[in-house]
Amino acid sequence: MYKTEDSLANASFQQLRQNLLSLLTKFAYQEGDFTLSSGVKSSYYINCKQVTLRADGALTIGRLLFSQLPEDTQAVAGLTLGADPLVSAVSVVSAYCNKPIPALIIRKEPKGHGTKAYIEGPTLATGAKVVVLEDVVTTGRSAMLAVERLQAAGYQVEQIIALVDRQQGGKELYQSRGFKFQSLFSIQELQEYKA
Repeated sequence: MYKTEDSLANASFQQLRQNLLSLLTKFAYQEGDFTLSSGVKSSYYINCKQVTLRADGALTIGRLLFSQLPEDTQAVAGLTLGADPLVSAVSVVSAYCNKPIPALIIRKEPKGHGTKAYIEGPTLATGAKVVVLEDVVTTGRSAMLAVERLQAAGYQVEQIIALVDRQQGGKELYQSRGFKFQSLFSIQELQEYKA
């Protein structure tokens, strides 16, 4: 875990990455019998909200993900609920870096009243370049739903960035559809660090 006397605001990329690895393995990674949202059975589960909703986790993640965005990024977006703290953290960090990037939250179902919108957040110009963020990628379907909603709204998506890749087909799905994909960690890195 990152030492409190050190400042996360001034930490290097490698220091931030090491801090996040420590946080994820300590608070988010669990072993047992689990059923994932895809319906697949798993001997481990990664509940990133145990890290993304911590102050030190949010700052670490915001800085790491912001540093990975293409220069021409006009917004970050993700499917609710897992991506909500990610896009918020990146947006706040971007403001501190004097390169403000808005955050968009994609609903799984349209809003039941008012505008009945799928996308919450500032309205962007048609063709705006949006990067999709995801906490954990398994099959890749959650982020693809976000991509489809963004494209339907007229936005351009070329890249998906995740905290952890479970390496169970998500990367291949994204690449087969022409999207760039990167993750801060593979599942092997978490499991090796935890061991």
